[in-house]
Amino acid sequence: MPEYAVPTPKRRRGRPRGGESDAQQRIIAAAVDEFGELGYDGATMRAIAARAGVDSALVHHYFGTKADLFAQTVGAPMRPDLDIPALLEGPQDALGERIVRYVLDAWERPETRKRGVTLLRTGVGNRLTTPLLAGFLQRELIGRIAARIDAPDAAFRASLVASQIAGMLLARYVLQLPAIAGASVDDIVARVGPTVQHYMTDPAVPAQTSAAGAAERKSTE
Repeated sequence: MPEYAVPTPKRRRGRPRGGESDAQQRIIAAAVDEFGELGYDGATMRAIAARAGVDSALVHHYFGTKADLFAQTVGAPMRPDLDIPALLEGPQDALGERIVRYVLDAWERPETRKRGVTLLRTGVGNRLTTPLLAGFLQRELIGRIAARIDAPDAAFRASLVASQIAGMLLARYVLQLPAIAGASVDDIVARVGPTVQHYMTDPAVPAQTSAAGAAERKSTE
């Protein structure tokens, strides 16, 4: 039995003792533990509230949805769950460029870039953070993009989009490869946008044929 459960804190309704700041800090600490143990999909707001010793309504009051709480917990610099739906509207033949420009425009802001670089450096290869980020991106980014792709291998195509964006961010802002780091946003959008568009709409993108690919397709049906 996890150490935090001995004994299980009694939940309280209404305004918590110790003030709002104390309650929010306990909720964040509980969220870190819950996300770390169960991943993004396995964690629930009710269980996080139980760990923090508060009612689940208070968690929603302070932090909103599970995606909101996760983003604040890990210091996510962007909110694809909020922004992607709007990006997916409009002409589909310019969708790739819109997605790339949205990401780059955000990361060009110093505060977003600072938090994003920190998250990438700590997230890639970290046994706790990596599955959290993967789960969040799978549900809140890849899943939303896949839902708008009219193809039987939509999940595969959306994952390729995510891999392209992740590689671009690593090369420009973490590794700082000179040619990419020194390029303008417009130039990168013009070069990378068509590739993202190709993944999303080109019928020539090879379909998955491996057992792993078949399993992924089955899981999205």
